[in-house]
Amino acid sequence: MAKYKIAWSLEARLDLIDILDFYLKKNGTPIYSRKLNAKINKGIHLVSKNPFLGTPTEYDSIRTLAIDDYQIIYEILDQLIFVIMVWDCRQDPEKRIIDQRKKS
Repeated sequence: MAKYKIAWSLEARLDLIDILDFYLKKNGTPIYSRKLNAKINKGIHLVSKNPFLGTPTEYDSIRTLAIDDYQIIYEILDQLIFVIMVWDCRQDPEKRIIDQRKKS
């Protein structure tokens, strides 16, 4: 199977930056943030090789991949994995809105 390219929405990039920044400030050291970032990137790399690895959602082309307390929400497009958002599963699920039109 061909490897899919990966693209991030602006929202997903900001989500990840916020999460990593939170742990940097909380812990006073970048060690955990680096480990979490590496885990998330490894998960996305696996998805690029096998796009159907994640759990299906109510949308046919959108899936989620759980990594620790986070969900990577992505859309499968032709030969592209489009990361829509990085969701902290400890938040109120009513706040999580997957909008297929939000592509930056």
